[in-house]
Amino acid sequence: MSFNKIFILGAGAIGSAFGALLSRRNEVTLIGRNDHVDVVKTNGLTLSGDAKGSFFVEAETAITEVPSDSLILLTTKAHDAARAVAGIRSMLRNDTVILVLPNGLGIKDIVEKAVEDTAEVIRGLVTSAAEFFEPGKISFWQGETVLESTQTSKRIARVLSESGLKTVISDDMQEEIWKKLLVNCVLNPLTTILQVRNNEILLDSLKEIRQEIIRECVVVGESEGTRFEQNLEKCVERKIARYTNYSSMYQDIMKQGKTEIDFLNGKIVELGRKHNVPTPVNEALVGLIKYLEISRK
Repeated sequence: MSFNKIFILGAGAIGSAFGALLSRRNEVTLIGRNDHVDVVKTNGLTLSGDAKGSFFVEAETAITEVPSDSLILLTTKAHDAARAVAGIRSMLRNDTVILVLPNGLGIKDIVEKAVEDTAEVIRGLVTSAAEFFEPGKISFWQGETVLESTQTSKRIARVLSESGLKTVISDDMQEEIWKKLLVNCVLNPLTTILQVRNNEILLDSLKEIRQEIIRECVVVGESEGTRFEQNLEKCVERKIARYTNYSSMYQDIMKQGKTEIDFLNGKIVELGRKHNVPTPVNEALVGLIKYLEISRK
């Protein structure tokens, strides 16, 4: 059973791609920036890559009303999540569902605090990738969407799957969050600092750096009670090798925007201090990315 309405709150790269594909079978509205919304309204949304075509989907710059039985895909950057949902809190209903998809640790808690029990909040992760350099045009690489296990998640999974978005439900969402965090902590800062595509950081010359980022993340994660699989480094490298796109963090820097570094490597540093675990490599990466955020403006 579909929802009466689906909003994509934060229609950037991934959000726009998801919205376009969902619009095949559902009533969808993209909520994005003025320039992107204007192009989508006039010319439609163009997808290339693993999903191709032009999609004439409704687009607005803000949500003005939330109908009953609505699903909101929150696809903002992590640092914008609280502000985005706080802005619509008065419109939320007890049958509203918010699927939280930004990268990083602690995002669901932030959203739940912002909505104050006015809606159901479900955590999800996206392993798909997308590039967004021109309003109205998105390049898309298909991956999986992972949802925490709830009764509502089963309904969301059907809606996503019927629209061509591969979806799985996990009984251990904390493990899934940490597994993706490890990939992001390696991939995002290195590709951004070196200004390369994702799979280009798999050179042997970067092997020790990759290993040390992962080692610090694992020690911190274990201190938080997370267990990790064997051959973790090879698992991370296999995932990175699939992606030929520019990382979301590098795209943010190219657009002179704020990155999610505080919710990725920055969170490793924060938790490392909490558990008295040294994280010098992750701390150095945070400093370098923050320098790029300032210097590119």
